[in-house]
Amino acid sequence: MSLAKAKLGVDQNVKSRDVILKRFWQKAKVREAISGYLFMAPTILVLGTFLIAPIIYAIFLSFHKVEILGGLSYRFVELKNFLRTFDDERVWIALKNTIEYVIIVVPCQTILALVLALVLNKEIKGKKWFRIIFFLPTVTSSAVLTLIFIWIYNSNGLLNGLLDFFGLPTYNWLGDPSVALKSIMIMNIWSTAPFFMVIYLAALQDIPRSVYEAAKLDGANEFDQFINITVPLLKPVTFFVMVMGIIGTFQLFDQSYIFSGGTGGPNNSTLTVVLLIYQYAFRSLDMGYAAALALMLAGVILVTTLIQRGFFREEKAN
Repeated sequence: MSLAKAKLGVDQNVKSRDVILKRFWQKAKVREAISGYLFMAPTILVLGTFLIAPIIYAIFLSFHKVEILGGLSYRFVELKNFLRTFDDERVWIALKNTIEYVIIVVPCQTILALVLALVLNKEIKGKKWFRIIFFLPTVTSSAVLTLIFIWIYNSNGLLNGLLDFFGLPTYNWLGDPSVALKSIMIMNIWSTAPFFMVIYLAALQDIPRSVYEAAKLDGANEFDQFINITVPLLKPVTFFVMVMGIIGTFQLFDQSYIFSGGTGGPNNSTLTVVLLIYQYAFRSLDMGYAAALALMLAGVILVTTLIQRGFFREEKAN
């Protein structure tokens, strides 16, 4: 009997110790979680104040008619702000200009960035200086670049002077509706390609040289190596470059604003979706409708990115 009681006492002690240890670890995990959230609190506060809260407020505004003058007031209008976009001719003009801009600029800047990266990846003299020179447009203020290009695009500017010198036709780059948007495209391709060039260059330098050497031994020339080795291995980087390019081009605002003085002219040829949102929000003071346009633009960018992601997944699966 005494032996059984002793064994029972030992079992109870073990159970008590396990319970104590379990409670201790639970308290330790709670303390660890609290400490982690305390360290994250400043970041959460900043993100919540300047990112999450504005998004929630924009969603709220998109379902309301907002009156600013004479006191701030909100009137719930259901989906009228979203349905209004289908009858707004300027929305379709801005969307057409933006899509045309995206379709031309994103492939051109991607190809140019890849070509520049391939050149700088070769063993050429002074390539460090070339990298610095090529990257200068990226670190220059977008507003400053736009003002410089306005001077270049002037009727008596540098570009028309060069075209006239070589006997080529000159254009009214800023005042002709048929070429005004193209002039912004040229400027943006030139200024954004160097940023993506650096990304491609880093990816190219990560490809093992042994892969190219093995292909060379098998009789592959440089073009075969580029098509069968470089391009497939750069697909994740190309996806990133194109997604970032699409997001950036859909958000075109400052160049169009400066070129046209905020009007989107001439004849709405440089009007983009973001510039139109700005006009409705800060000129017409139609905040609810501007918020609805902003949400629809975010949806277009999201859908475009998902389609592109699915395309790259299919390519990878094949």
